Amino acid sequence: MRFKDRIAIVTGGGRGIGAATVRRFAQDGAAVVIADVDEQPARELAAEIEEGGGRALAVRCDVSRRDSVEALFGATIDQFGQVDFLVTCAGILRFNPVQDISDDEWNAVVDTHLKGTFLCVQAAQRVMVPRRFGKLVLLSSGAARGYPTRIHYSAAKAGIQAMARALALELGPSNINVNAVAPGLAETRMPHQHAEWLGEDYEAFKARVVSQTALRRVGTAEEQASVITFLCSDDAAFITGETLTVSGGL
Repeated sequence: MRFKDRIAIVTGGGRGIGAATVRRFAQDGAAVVIADVDEQPARELAAEIEEGGGRALAVRCDVSRRDSVEALFGATIDQFGQVDFLVTCAGILRFNPVQDISDDEWNAVVDTHLKGTFLCVQAAQRVMVPRRFGKLVLLSSGAARGYPTRIHYSAAKAGIQAMARALALELGPSNINVNAVAPGLAETRMPHQHAEWLGEDYEAFKARVVSQTALRRVGTAEEQASVITFLCSDDAAFITGETLTVSGGL
């Protein structure tokens, strides 16, 4: 129960790494706010946690919209009175070579990942700075190093790493830790979407990535969640401004 009496918001919390993170926070005693643009899986997960004796709130949130993010934090404060942890997992994936990326596609990807992360951390710091406590964990990606047909995604994820470093410097005097996690291939919906776009059988796609991974296997959402929650724990109290790659050596 290392997070007893703590309150965690997880964006994109209805599925994948976000959902695994929600479950880990709840297992460790935190109350969880599950924010997702798709409300149904968020509600189902909140019900699952409450049935297990935990505390949970599902909130529909489009992180690219300021009014939606402010409503999320308002609902959290109304329900739980504080915010201790913010994990920004909300994301979308689009594929196109540079010549085919439309303005709408660019804006959808960058607004969800980069602007959405900014809006959430801006709202979080308003709550955390006066209390002089908070942990922000921002989801980046190995694609931040550059990935063909995903330049918008790569640019946004690289920007998140820079954001984490800048925020760590700005918010550190208020006792707020800011770090990023860059997952490799994990068993979520995104790699299935990647294989589909390539026109490749998912198992063949996965085998190719595994062959380039030091540990010779795919990771799990739960393994990502364990690192995310570690960064929110007292064990990581002196870690800030870092990006931790969790890829099995991809």
